[in-house]
Amino acid sequence: MNKSKRITLTILALIGLALSIELCVVYINANFNPYALSSFCSVNELIDCDGAAKTVHSQCFGVPLCFWGIFLYFLFLFFTYVDKISNLKFLGFLKVFKRPESYLTALGLIAFILSMVLAGISLFEINKICILCFCTYFINLVVALVAKPDDENFFDVFKTSIADFIEAIKVKRYAISFFALVLLAAGFLTYTSVTNVFTPQVKQYKQLNKATKDAYNVSGNVLGDPNAELVVDIYTDYHCQFCFVMNTMFYRAVSELENLKIVHHHLPLDNSCNKYMPGPMHDGSCLMAKYAIAAGRQGKFWDLNTILFDKEADIKTEEDILTAARKLNLDMDKLQQDAHSKDVESELLKDIDRANELGIDGTPAMRINMETQVGIVNYDELKAKLLKAGAKERK
Repeated sequence: MNKSKRITLTILALIGLALSIELCVVYINANFNPYALSSFCSVNELIDCDGAAKTVHSQCFGVPLCFWGIFLYFLFLFFTYVDKISNLKFLGFLKVFKRPESYLTALGLIAFILSMVLAGISLFEINKICILCFCTYFINLVVALVAKPDDENFFDVFKTSIADFIEAIKVKRYAISFFALVLLAAGFLTYTSVTNVFTPQVKQYKQLNKATKDAYNVSGNVLGDPNAELVVDIYTDYHCQFCFVMNTMFYRAVSELENLKIVHHHLPLDNSCNKYMPGPMHDGSCLMAKYAIAAGRQGKFWDLNTILFDKEADIKTEEDILTAARKLNLDMDKLQQDAHSKDVESELLKDIDRANELGIDGTPAMRINMETQVGIVNYDELKAKLLKAGAKERK
């Protein structure tokens, strides 16, 4: 590796490392420090590093993505200097890494592809952008471009990396070391995934998932106090996992707070009924919304709403919806007739048009005292907002 390439890769890896460390500070403050001030990169509802850090997508196997980033940039630094490190007498075994430029290119490309998946989730799922994260995505691509050997194309670097790996593990001592590391990593990731020691937001999601089946389950058409002064409007899509979480948080909120009423609105991200959607996204959510509205005409809106959000029900077709609805002792003929009626369709379209008028183009969304928030917040933050807006602790 020539000197200029080594210096460039070093600078890129150090910048990525610094960004990842800062992301860890943001993550720890957002999830573990209730007294922390907002980070500098939480600018508004869209550009919100803190908000992104609080979602279940900010981790993988129970390990925060910022920790994975630190590990990745240390790997970049390692392969940038492995040819020099291996010249040390006691580290001669590192000469097994014959083509570090190929490995760096392959790692950079894999990291960039995964980064694009995360970018898509940020933009279309949680509706929040972490600008520090997006900076690291760019660095991953640049590392791959800078490291690429002149005599190999991007396909070749993967072939070279795989071939070198296979050749290395044919040597017994390397094979034993590799599988020992795999076992250690598997044990650690199993521990973090099961305990969620680093990811309280995932633990909360699991608790809320269970809650729909016991303590916070609700029934009827009214959620909260019918004559409450504080009315919160929420907009959801049945194929949006964070909508399910938000609904469950409101189930809990009305059990703990009074002077609070939740009014549900449908915003299916499905272009079969939502004319504002540029293309197909959550196929089937329009039909699910129509059935929920129809169930409301028999006084069972929140009952069916809960079932439709239940991922274990595995609802994909109209027959699945009908099978689930039969548990509620509804008039099934009327339910099906209403779901396909013009009145129900009109009610659904009014919700969609109203959301568009308010500038809401993603789910979940809520409006508290004329203030709109798109995306998820943790329960403590939601409860604090509701108390500030006029809800009161139940006595």
